[in-house]
Amino acid sequence: MHERTKEIYTPEGGPPQGGRPPTELLVAMGEPGVFALLSDFYKRLGTSELGDMFPKDPEALEEASKKSAAFFVQVLGGRPLFSTYVGPPRMRMRHFPFEIDASARLTWLFHFEETVDQSVSAGSFPSEHQASFVAFLHGFSAWMVNVDPALES
Repeated sequence: MHERTKEIYTPEGGPPQGGRPPTELLVAMGEPGVFALLSDFYKRLGTSELGDMFPKDPEALEEASKKSAAFFVQVLGGRPLFSTYVGPPRMRMRHFPFEIDASARLTWLFHFEETVDQSVSAGSFPSEHQASFVAFLHGFSAWMVNVDPALES
């Protein structure tokens, strides 16, 4: 993925509608669990096909994972960590510098789902919340796509 050179695509119907992730997940995992999950996820992303979108330096990649974890803590009903330290989430806008097509979205989802699967197996992610969390990720990631599917080659 490279920095944006094309017009930003917005789906005709606006953001995909979907449920929020279960707030019970944060209660079960705690903030440290969410931060560990996102740290593992970002390590995967950093070496994936999407690696060009992420910092190469391991410390910078870990800092990026902490921002994402702060967002997820907030979305899961926790403290407004992201808003306090970074500003309003506006995640779609924050991703505009990058061309995110359907393929990139599916790659992101694959790695997140794999990270969640491993966390369930390790006992650090409660399996009863896996399906609803993954459903949230599907809707959330659909809104991050900013390249018109009709123009993808």
